[in-house]
Amino acid sequence: MAALFTGKVLMGNRERDEVETERELGRALENKVLLLYFGSGQCPRCRQFSPILKDFFLRLTDEFYVERASQLVLVYVSRDETEEQQSAFLRRMPKRWLAVPFGDAFKRELELRFAISEVPAVVVLKPNGEVIVGNAVEEIRRMGPACFRNWQEAAELVDRNFLLAEDFDDWTRRSITDPIRRLKYKLDKKTEEKNKGRKEEGEECP
Repeated sequence: MAALFTGKVLMGNRERDEVETERELGRALENKVLLLYFGSGQCPRCRQFSPILKDFFLRLTDEFYVERASQLVLVYVSRDETEEQQSAFLRRMPKRWLAVPFGDAFKRELELRFAISEVPAVVVLKPNGEVIVGNAVEEIRRMGPACFRNWQEAAELVDRNFLLAEDFDDWTRRSITDPIRRLKYKLDKKTEEKNKGRKEEGEECP
């Protein structure tokens, strides 16, 4: 998926942090279904749909609703007229959303690539960039979070549902050190059990 954004910049919502290197993008997008949300805070249809999409996203990713976050990421591609309008819109949306920076010509590239003629539009993509649904707006309205299961199966994601929601975003960051941590845990556990066994034997002896 990161290949779609190679050489591009994405912004974290309500933060000035940029997600631009291939490593950072890979970490943010790898093994997830990607939603590209083409919309505008001023468009009447978008104002009706955006709260539905917000609720949809939160119910799949927020620990308030689910114990384990779904493998889902959303990038907002705005048609807002000013940067202030885009920022104001994003402040009302989930913190985990990413966004193409205001004024970036890449927005137009995405519109052309996915044949976006009107908003709101939600393009659903596999991790490899293949399109699952060209515009999922009506599907999201009709089915709500239930439609994610169909996308997940179509995307053939590697199951990461054993991760807690709060840990999900940085699972790849920890994956390098995890084998070391697990080995240390096993060694510590063995030592603890051995000491416990010796102690119990000592207690049983006269």
